[in-house]
Amino acid sequence: MKPRRHNISDDVFAALAAGRGGAAAVRRLAAVERSKHLLLLRGLVESAATTGHPAAGRTADAYDRLAALQDDAPDAVEAVVCYPAVGAWLRSTLLALDSDPEQARPDQLAAVTAAAAIRARAQLSIEVRTSSGALFLPSLGEVRVPDGTATVRSTAGGAEIVSGGAHVVIPDDRSRDVPGWRGLRRLTAYAGGKALDLVLDDVDPYRMPADVAGRLPEGELENWRSALQEAWGILTAHHPSTAAEIRVAHRVLTPLRRPARGQVSGTASETFGAVGVSSPSDGLTLAATLAHEVQHAKLGALSDIVRLLDADDGRRFYAPWREDPRPAAGLLHGAYAYLGVTAFWRHQRHHERGERGVLAHGEFARWRAGAGGAVDVLMASGLLTSAGKQFVAQMRRVLTAWQGEPVPASAEARARAEAEGHLARWRRAHGHPAP
Repeated sequence: MKPRRHNISDDVFAALAAGRGGAAAVRRLAAVERSKHLLLLRGLVESAATTGHPAAGRTADAYDRLAALQDDAPDAVEAVVCYPAVGAWLRSTLLALDSDPEQARPDQLAAVTAAAAIRARAQLSIEVRTSSGALFLPSLGEVRVPDGTATVRSTAGGAEIVSGGAHVVIPDDRSRDVPGWRGLRRLTAYAGGKALDLVLDDVDPYRMPADVAGRLPEGELENWRSALQEAWGILTAHHPSTAAEIRVAHRVLTPLRRPARGQVSGTASETFGAVGVSSPSDGLTLAATLAHEVQHAKLGALSDIVRLLDADDGRRFYAPWREDPRPAAGLLHGAYAYLGVTAFWRHQRHHERGERGVLAHGEFARWRAGAGGAVDVLMASGLLTSAGKQFVAQMRRVLTAWQGEPVPASAEARARAEAEGHLARWRRAHGHPAP
């Protein structure tokens, strides 16, 4: 289980900085994240041993058995090791081993090993600790069992979990719920000869560091499927490069709690491959959201191998898409995401009519100005590294080229009013933005 060395060519770097890159660039970034998971996995075993954690032996055994599985079933092992929630768990556990070892549970690596064996239909019997009446098998689902330890048994014929008096058999269709088992379901959309197939993770406790929603009732899934189908149709028809990036970058969808109004979404560097979204109102909004979040995913992965910013000096900046002052890293992430949002509406506005057409033109006008202003602030901040200056300068070139494109007067006025209203609210709360 060895990570590879990675580099990003000048051409790929420039394409990413322009907000593009395509599927090939995102595959390179996904390979970076795979290596990161492998490094975290090895670091977990070594840290447990170095700190003298009482579960160090069990952790090493789970790792050795996982490595042995990889020889016979590499795809099954990769599907679990690279699962977004596993990355978040590895990071959290390593931090706990460093700061509060008694709270760390590195031997939960056994659950990762068990999940890989079940996927591979390999012969394995392994003990896993449980808590809060549950055992989570990453990428598969949740078993309801008593606290303590559970034995997970995997064979070519299926899998079962035994704990105390509880006995749960995982169904052949692992997405189906049965007594004691809640499986991860899938959302799949087809358009333009392409499929977008996403795991719907609404059970894993590490699925995303955000305000996640609970288990989605079956009755709500049809709304999600309908919105995803419409969104995927829009993306494949009018934004094929973005659609190709999304197919590579986004493998897991995590429902977030619905806000009082509007929609929220998010990605996190420790859960590369997952996108969080609150209940979608319509496919057009969801399409723009996915185009937004794939930008965050790309920049997060790129930042793992290319340092774009110097250390945070404590300054906070105005971001026209947020109500709170942002550090330079947050401003850069937001500007890059809204570069993608601007590109989405720049094309989509030519395919919408009526009120949706006004909305599309207005979104293009608002975010080309908002992202452009943020890029100017970043360039003047003195916080960009040499690579960061090249990256943001390319962003600026793209946004500058779009500033002169004509927009209907009504949409321009709407965009200006929304931007001025946001800045006025921000000033009332925080004073004047730093220059």
